[in-house]
Amino acid sequence: MPKNRVLIAGGGIGGLALALSLHQVGVPFTVFESAKKMDPLGVGINLQSNAVRELQDMGIGEEDLSEFGLPVQEWALLGLNGREIHSEPRGRDAGYDWPQYSVHRGEFQMLLYHELVRRAGRHTVRLDSTATGYKINEDGSVTLSLQTRDGVPSEETGQLLIGADGIHSAIRAQMHPDQPQIHWGGTLMWRGTTWAKPLRSGASFIGLGNHHQRMVMYPISKPNPETGLALINWIAETVADTASDRQRNSWFRPVAIESFVHYFEDFRYDWFSAPELINGAKDAFENPMIDRDPIPTWVDGPVCLIGDAAHPMYPTGSNGASQAIMDARHLTRNFLDHGLTPKALSLFDETFCEALSDLALRNRGAGPFGLLQLVDSRCGGEFDDIEDVLPKAEREAFLARYKAAAGYERDSLNEAERLIGADEKVALS
Repeated sequence: MPKNRVLIAGGGIGGLALALSLHQVGVPFTVFESAKKMDPLGVGINLQSNAVRELQDMGIGEEDLSEFGLPVQEWALLGLNGREIHSEPRGRDAGYDWPQYSVHRGEFQMLLYHELVRRAGRHTVRLDSTATGYKINEDGSVTLSLQTRDGVPSEETGQLLIGADGIHSAIRAQMHPDQPQIHWGGTLMWRGTTWAKPLRSGASFIGLGNHHQRMVMYPISKPNPETGLALINWIAETVADTASDRQRNSWFRPVAIESFVHYFEDFRYDWFSAPELINGAKDAFENPMIDRDPIPTWVDGPVCLIGDAAHPMYPTGSNGASQAIMDARHLTRNFLDHGLTPKALSLFDETFCEALSDLALRNRGAGPFGLLQLVDSRCGGEFDDIEDVLPKAEREAFLARYKAAAGYERDSLNEAERLIGADEKVALS
């Protein structure tokens, strides 16, 4: 193996995006993924315009994303009474040069995986290899400790190690052994997909309810031309008084629909029925809305965290996957400027650690769904005309602050130079 190889712990969206970026700029790498087999797991996610731009620059275009998703046209927030609080266009409809996409997470991960294998070779991804820790060597290299699911240990040495191993990251745990336990704010989520008629624009991201209980739904497929039905991704959320340790810490487990659908019995309107949508799903999955408290640094010499290992976020801002992609691209930009050095990692840390920690705390405070809290605080969630409760200018200013913090404010993104040029390569020693 080349001595200047980058070790990537984790083959999720962040790890695979980094691998594709490193291959683009000529850097040797190996991805170590805990799964024995890559499968299209999960449900729907959103890819913001900044991430779609970077995917395009990696050679993954709209025709690829449209295989299992579709461009978002509208973001809409509705009160518990079914009345509109705020709506706005998204993606190209909002003047961005790139669309926003709603996609199936598992299918998107498989796209990244298959594209990486096609471009760089199957040997660049090692499955059944769970990261358990690391050791920094006297010569400045780093050795990654691994273990198969059957308990067989191994080690790999490289020039740098990137921990992209998620919210339960072993790399983060070693870097910050005194970090607090997983943070659970009291909200449980149930997720699923149902074939149903898309609402509003036909490609709308809709949040409905209040900050104690809400539904989020959006299509992740084009409508069937014969039936008019699209695959609707939905998330049903409610605040729980108590939860078991398993509920607080597990990420994704199947549950019976009848165990939770009753919480949303009152979500019935002349234009929509939440029980009907939920009951139409084949499967449902439960997970707590969890994150971790921010840490002071993502870097330990030649080791760096990205994605959920660095800044796990509540999914209230619809930008967790997008930020993992942006991490990969910004880190690769630093390698172009500073080589495969600890300096490249430390500059990434200095630029983004504090800012993204603040963003994670914004998401803990409900992110853009914080508008629901404002409405509740002013009128208990019941209103006839939202302008009397929360004027449009105030709503737009609230969302503009979030977009700026998340890195996808329209004019800034449209005017920004490309992060990585088509022919740029890292100078390897």
